[in-house]
Amino acid sequence: MNAIAWLGRVVIERMRGIGEATVMLLQIIFSLPSAGGFSRFVYQMYRVGVMSLLIISVSGLFIGAVLGLQMYNILVTFGSEAMLGTAIALTLLRELAPVVAALLFAGRAGSALTAEIGLMKATEQLSSMEMIGVDPLKRVVSPRLWAGIVSLPMLSIIFAAIGIFGGKIVGVDFLGADDGSFWSGMQNSIQFMHDIFNGTVIKSIVFALICTWIAVYQGYACEPTSEGIATSTTRTVVYSSLCVLGFDFVLTAVMFGGV
Repeated sequence: MNAIAWLGRVVIERMRGIGEATVMLLQIIFSLPSAGGFSRFVYQMYRVGVMSLLIISVSGLFIGAVLGLQMYNILVTFGSEAMLGTAIALTLLRELAPVVAALLFAGRAGSALTAEIGLMKATEQLSSMEMIGVDPLKRVVSPRLWAGIVSLPMLSIIFAAIGIFGGKIVGVDFLGADDGSFWSGMQNSIQFMHDIFNGTVIKSIVFALICTWIAVYQGYACEPTSEGIATSTTRTVVYSSLCVLGFDFVLTAVMFGGV
């Protein structure tokens, strides 16, 4: 009976947390922007998006280089090295760019958002805002949420572009694949709506909402202690990673699996 009671308590707490997070998200979406909201949004775009550009670019370059090396070694066995550009582009646009960018975003920007909001709660800055009639959701949480939703799709596109360039450097410049076949095969095979829009844009928008939503909620609802902030930061990375991988399977099955 104790085990059943523990399981029921855990399920109820998780369901309550999901409900509170959903209410918070709806309050942010349907609230009117406050004065100075755009300037705070732009500042958070810099903090969340621009500051994540380095890790996204470097990771995209090396992942593209690894793809170029591996794909060339596989395709040359079957005499199909002319399809190298197509293989690299489809792998990045449909799968690796949105997923890896989202995982890096959750580890770098998501954890920072949780720690920042959690520290504001621990130092009673959020309570002070409420006491003087300022809504902390509108002033603190909303700019960070929208900045994350807007930033991640652009970071995913940059990741894919740099990854294709990295694959070209290794496959064409180092291993000797034909330059014309690399680009022409890619141009003939890639469809904007099917591969770029569905594979990169739609996925990255969904992942951006999930990762940023989890990050701001974990910071806003954390225990106002150092241990509570550390726990919430860890939960942000773990929950975001699991949700990204789970939703990636669902989206891939719907968009490309004929489901």
